[in-house]
Amino acid sequence: MLFRSDTARFFAAQVVMAVQYLHSEHILYRDLNPDNVLLDRGKYVKLSDFGLSKPMNFDDPTQRTWTLCGQPEYLAPEIIQSKGHSKEVDWWALGILNHHMLAGYPPWYHKDSFKIYQMVLQTRITEEFFPKHFDKHGADLIKKLLTKDRAFRIGSSKNGAEDIKKHKWYRGLNWAALYNKQLEMPISADVTWTPMVETALDTNTQNTYVTSTEE
Repeated sequence: MLFRSDTARFFAAQVVMAVQYLHSEHILYRDLNPDNVLLDRGKYVKLSDFGLSKPMNFDDPTQRTWTLCGQPEYLAPEIIQSKGHSKEVDWWALGILNHHMLAGYPPWYHKDSFKIYQMVLQTRITEEFFPKHFDKHGADLIKKLLTKDRAFRIGSSKNGAEDIKKHKWYRGLNWAALYNKQLEMPISADVTWTPMVETALDTNTQNTYVTSTEE
């Protein structure tokens, strides 16, 4: 997965709106990663797999949950440190996803999950943290999403996702048209294949699993 900035922005903006909706319904997602970001027939994003989601009262800023769950590469520091977490972890995961789309790999990865946790907690995010080809505004948004202090993480204020949507990386994006699926997916050299789906129930791009023989 490696996209040009305009392509990554197109997908990431839809993820922002999807997470914003979940938060408006007081649902903590907790499993944002590439495996759960699907495309529909119009090449628009659909989030899937809500097995780790949790209803929470976001009107109470003191409410926290402590379950260690999610892909290691996408876990926020407060999950790793068992400090209790809330909706801020979804915005951290968005920062990881944005980096993954723009670089082709997440910012921290290792076969040993404990090593990933160490890197997350020890790394200072500076200009050298990002690959040189990164768009400066895209890098700036990622830096603000990967702020370890959740109180200062973009998206964590009372304005929520609106602060993210106003970031310079999204300058010029017509959010209303995107919401209404009136924008075309950017066509560029990095998008060499997109799934062909005939109906809303077409599962030809999904893995096949052996059906259980147990009653």
